[in-house]
Amino acid sequence: MAPSRTRSRFIDGPIADYAADHSTGPDPLQQDLQAVTAERTGEMARMQIGDDQAVLMELLARAMGARRAIEIGTFTGYSALALVRGMGPEGRLLCCDVSEEWTAIAQAHWEQAGVADRIELKLGPALDTLRELPGDAVFDLAFVDADKTGYPAYYEELVPRLRVGGILLADNTLQSGRVLDPADQSPDVVAIRAFNDTIAADPRVRVVLLPIGDGVSVIQRQ
Repeated sequence: MAPSRTRSRFIDGPIADYAADHSTGPDPLQQDLQAVTAERTGEMARMQIGDDQAVLMELLARAMGARRAIEIGTFTGYSALALVRGMGPEGRLLCCDVSEEWTAIAQAHWEQAGVADRIELKLGPALDTLRELPGDAVFDLAFVDADKTGYPAYYEELVPRLRVGGILLADNTLQSGRVLDPADQSPDVVAIRAFNDTIAADPRVRVVLLPIGDGVSVIQRQ
């Protein structure tokens, strides 16, 4: 499998290629993770974030000095690897997923990267995991890339647990552009359309929706 580079459907192809050529690319371990994901998950490999999004997440975690992060939806661990590398040796990441098969790929590569001791994996419904956290559990950074109809509930659980200035990254918030089509009433699109409207009007946060990948909303707790 070739490196993911960008998964954006919204940026002109030559511009996307130029941007990728002038951005930090994946290292050999990340390339191997991409290849294994493609081999073992088939068409589902499209759920893996692109290289541009991965390096953005790593840089963001490092720039904000994040030490405690949570991820809702881990798949084969590429995004988690980006986050935990950005947080450095003192960082700790809680990953929530329901697939033992896919997260086994993640765990093997986290071990190879030497970061497995910084990541706690919780298998089971993410809402249950969130609601079972101690009342004083606070995060610097959160990443949501799971079932789209669950985004509103994840958001309401996570925002109160973000420190002031903390950031929540929500993936797939453009839904291949289908959010613009009022005739599209598929459950995922309806849920994301409502989610986008909610966060844009929420006085607790500031948000910018970036057209990389399938849309990434960067949401900061005020």
